Amino acid sequence: MLDNIGLPYSQLNYMYSTDGTIGAGDADIFVTLQPKHRPTAEYIRDFRSKLPREFPGNAFYFLPADMNTQILNFGLPAPIDVQVEGQDVPRNFELASQVLNQLRQVPGLTDLRIQQQVDYPRFNVNVDRTKAAQGGYTDQNITQSLLVALSGSFQTTPTFYLDWQNGVSYNLVSQARQYRIHSLQDLGNIPISSPTMIHPEILSDVASVTRANEMEVMSHYNIRRIVDIYGAVQDRDLGAVGKEVNRIVDANRKLLPRGSFFRVRGQLETMQTSYKGLLAGLVGAIVLVYLLMVVNFQSWLNPFIIITALPAALTGIIVFLFLTRTPLSVPALMGAIMCMGVATSNSILVATFARDHFAANGNATEAAIEAGFTRFRPVLMTALAMIIGMIPMALSLGEGGEENAPLGRAVIGGLLCATVATLLFVPTVFSLMHSIRGACGFAPPRHRRRPLPPEINV
Repeated sequence: MLDNIGLPYSQLNYMYSTDGTIGAGDADIFVTLQPKHRPTAEYIRDFRSKLPREFPGNAFYFLPADMNTQILNFGLPAPIDVQVEGQDVPRNFELASQVLNQLRQVPGLTDLRIQQQVDYPRFNVNVDRTKAAQGGYTDQNITQSLLVALSGSFQTTPTFYLDWQNGVSYNLVSQARQYRIHSLQDLGNIPISSPTMIHPEILSDVASVTRANEMEVMSHYNIRRIVDIYGAVQDRDLGAVGKEVNRIVDANRKLLPRGSFFRVRGQLETMQTSYKGLLAGLVGAIVLVYLLMVVNFQSWLNPFIIITALPAALTGIIVFLFLTRTPLSVPALMGAIMCMGVATSNSILVATFARDHFAANGNATEAAIEAGFTRFRPVLMTALAMIIGMIPMALSLGEGGEENAPLGRAVIGGLLCATVATLLFVPTVFSLMHSIRGACGFAPPRHRRRPLPPEINV
């Protein structure tokens, strides 16, 4: 376990992290699981229900721990980020609070919170300049005295001590002990100093300390001030939750103050962009393969017969993902594209053999049956090799196996149905199409015998 509690009290940033830890009241706990563990989602589901009961008054949310999710989130600490952009931060925060209450009603949406809180405690030190001037102090003297007492003298007058024996330089810092400053009275007893002071004073003699609130952090996106609503998904797919999130956001756009905008970012935006690209790539791949086969076969009919196995492959992918309760994802779409290639290759074996046999004897039904029997072994061997190779990935074995499991399951489901369609459906379509073509008066293609060169003709 690795804990990052609060932020370092220093002028240097000792911790760079995108986990949303922005104040002294925040803590980030990173837990490394043992090699043989249950799925991570099960642990998170248990903690989400137990931690709020055991620690009331605290807010708990789970950040993306694996590298793939962090990359898909583009560095954001949640899969869903609803941003309210604009300079009118108070009104934007009120609107964000209304949207947050509406998002709590969405099933499957959890870990909801507003990142920029407005009730962060603050102390205002109001200097009485008349009293300060009578004692020989200025605002700069009082500010510097507070800075040295609370944060140390390293920021104002860095001092080093060189140990001549080991050659190491040590920082010499004067600072009030933190456990001595635990009340407003202790804060008022901080001594102040000045080169022109008339007599020693403490802070409460020349200033008053009051409590106040402020924003815990100010975030910007494209220069504009933003208010972030973060959320995660549990026991539901991201696409369905994203539709309801977009519906709520669109319904509240009319309430935005002038100059403010809504923006939905995070993994939801990445998923929508990736799905559009991958679906376009999937359709484009099928069309490109069909056109290439048209050029190769010099026919529009035979390539169409070949790609009739692809709908069965898509059906197998959807059914197998549904049976294994695997949501559609980018790895699943990548597996679908891989499955299209293998299914097309196997279908080409059957259709090419049937075409050659049909050109030799002119009987489409006999050619289709012969192609199914003859190409049974090669097609089955190719499909089994891919399916067996994808079984370990589909079982999500090893570290991070859950991330690549949809790819393996999509390939297995698609090839199971595509293989059956290649051996049964494609020959049937071949026989039917060429029988109809022959009934319409089109002669079957014949192989033309190339003549020998004239110089060796006998």
